[in-house]
Amino acid sequence: MVRLSNSLVGILNLLSFVLSVPILGAGIWLLKRASTDCEKFLERPVIALGVFLMLVSLAGLIGACCRVSWLLWLYLLVTFLLIILLFCFTIFAFVVTNKGAGEALSGRGYKEYRLGDYSHWLQKRVNSTKNWSKIKSCLSDSMVCSIFQDKYFSDTSENFYIEHLSSLQSGCCKPSNDCNFTYVNPTVWNKPADSVYSNPDCSAWDNDPKVLCYNCQSCKAGLLQGIKSDWKKVAVVNIIFLLFLIVVYSVGCCAFRNSREDSYYRKRGALLN
Repeated sequence: MVRLSNSLVGILNLLSFVLSVPILGAGIWLLKRASTDCEKFLERPVIALGVFLMLVSLAGLIGACCRVSWLLWLYLLVTFLLIILLFCFTIFAFVVTNKGAGEALSGRGYKEYRLGDYSHWLQKRVNSTKNWSKIKSCLSDSMVCSIFQDKYFSDTSENFYIEHLSSLQSGCCKPSNDCNFTYVNPTVWNKPADSVYSNPDCSAWDNDPKVLCYNCQSCKAGLLQGIKSDWKKVAVVNIIFLLFLIVVYSVGCCAFRNSREDSYYRKRGALLN
């Protein structure tokens, strides 16, 4: 049992260490080629994750294989804190993504999105001028509306209205259905003269490819819909990873206890001799 628990901890941490290498490599690759705000935003957490996973795996691997009690203790402490952190994040993710959904429209294949439908915490994040400036830069860099324009350019208005658009395409690349603009092509719409709009997004719309509806509330809502969907998937993965960590932590506790017992008996044997 002593050898089995230590061997299991060693094998599991060896796998974690091997996994950390490509994660760290991907972060360094992003760092070297980063030229946009999106890439600069992504590189730091990827590198931090790779380094963290590598150090924790090394601590668990050396502690289990070499019976180093203090390293195993440190490894178990970090693993326990990680379990608490993942548990809290998973609950938080489900709470903040519980509200919000697209509004189905009669005669339309796509849905439209309202910022007020989402949680106040998410709304606060995208309503920050500093945050939204970075997000707009990312949306521009990803060419989400350029791809949208090319894909549906040949559509007539009848064909366009029945397309199944993503939340970002619906919210950021076309005007709201409330505006009743005249369709020319997916990103060019004619505004009626001297119209008064109840929806402020109608005034924010511009046919300029660099503007479109990037300043609209619907664009922020479309982004939050995508985040909501992604966070729910991440939360499910977190639950699986959480169960895995609990198993590893339990085995690690056995290995730590075994290491302490081995150390005690070695010292006792040395004193008797």
